[in-house]
Amino acid sequence: MAEEGNTQTVEEPLDLVRLSLDERIYVKLRGDREIRGILHAYDGHLNMVLGEVEETITIVDIIEDNSEEIIRTVKRNFEMLFVRGDGVILVSPPSKS
Repeated sequence: MAEEGNTQTVEEPLDLVRLSLDERIYVKLRGDREIRGILHAYDGHLNMVLGEVEETITIVDIIEDNSEEIIRTVKRNFEMLFVRGDGVILVSPPSKS
């Protein structure tokens, strides 16, 4: 159990997410999607509410004639976004300089 008053302690996986509240985080999602945004809220299922979000979608097109792959990315921006936890693969807290 974390000591009272020490809010910087990481003892459980969700503590790392808790310490990232109101910080910019990186989230990797299923379907070759990545988002970066400010974490406003989350729950135990990793449902999250993010603000100032940039979503990057990686699309791989395969040309059937010669099996060539064309990789392209699509970027979208959202003021606020709800992310359902079952699509989350990875959550990375902000880097500390």
